[in-house]
Order: sequence, then C-alpha cells, then structure tokens
Amino acid sequence: MADDMLRIEELEAALPSMTQWRVTVGRSVDWTALEADLGTALPSDFRSLTEAYLILVIDDFLKVSVPRPGAEASWASESREDEILQDLYEMGDTQDYVPYPQPGGLISWAESYSGDCFYWRTSPADPDAWPVVVRGDNGDWSEFPVGAVEFLVGVYRRTIHVPGMPKDFPSDDPQVLGLNG
Repeated sequence: MADDMLRIEELEAALPSMTQWRVTVGRSVDWTALEADLGTALPSDFRSLTEAYLILVIDDFLKVSVPRPGAEASWASESREDEILQDLYEMGDTQDYVPYPQPGGLISWAESYSGDCFYWRTSPADPDAWPVVVRGDNGDWSEFPVGAVEFLVGVYRRTIHVPGMPKDFPSDDPQVLGLNG
C-alpha cells in the first residue's frame, strides 16, 4: 500500500492539476463485492487511485473510470461485457488478446474520447503484475510491463510512448477534471 501511495504521489507530480480532485476521506468502494462480481481481484495501485479520486478526465481526452461506492456491480458488469472488444475478438482483430473472463483476458480501466482503450491483461495470476495493453483507435496494439498508475506516470512524464496516439498526446500542460461518475 505504501508503494501504491508513492505511485499516486508520482502521478500527482506529473499531473499537478489532479490534486484538487483528491478526496479527503477514502471513497469506501466495496472491493469484496466488486471483485466477487467481477471474478478477480484488481491491482492494488488502481484500488488506491480509486479510493483517492473520482473519475479523472485528463486533457479532455483520457478518462480513467473508477468504480463508485454503491455501483460496484455496474462497474464489474461493464468490465465483463466489453462489446467492442468482443466484436474485435470475433473479427480476429485483437492480435491474440482475448476478452475477460477468458484466461489472460483484457479488462478495461480507461478510454480516450477518440476511441482508444486501456486495459489490463489478466495474466499472470497476481493482479499487481498485470501489464497495461492499449488498443489504439487506429488498430495499433501495444503492451507495457507496468501497472495502470505507473503507466500514467510514464505517459505524462514522457518516459512511455504509446504508438498510434495523437501527436499532441500528452499535451505540454495536461489539465485534469474530476467527475462524480
């Protein structure tokens, strides 16, 4: 948990405008119910981010969707039933990635307003070791051997380059908007 908070602080340093949206008390997501509905545990860095922040929209481009207290079942259902990913899989356009709940399947944790999707690949068994997979709207697929928060830190510190993203991603002065859900 201490490492997760350090990563959140690194993200806040990379995106200083996000700190205005930090909640003062943990959001009390029912992780037991959510993970039971979903059928898997989730990475601890994402859990820490979820407890500290509401939905975050970065540069009116990237939306990190976090579960809301009381709506855990809905978040789990949306994660299990990713129709776009399922359609791409059925058409053979997923470069051997599979939808969750298949073994090693993808679970979405963010999306762009341009149609890009950010997933975890649910393999290996330890959720804290799940890599980030990005499906660009243009059909590019990329995998990064880091968790969601470390990925965001790398993107916004410009140490991680995501192929297929717009030329102005990330912007020089990324602004963060917090939403209630």
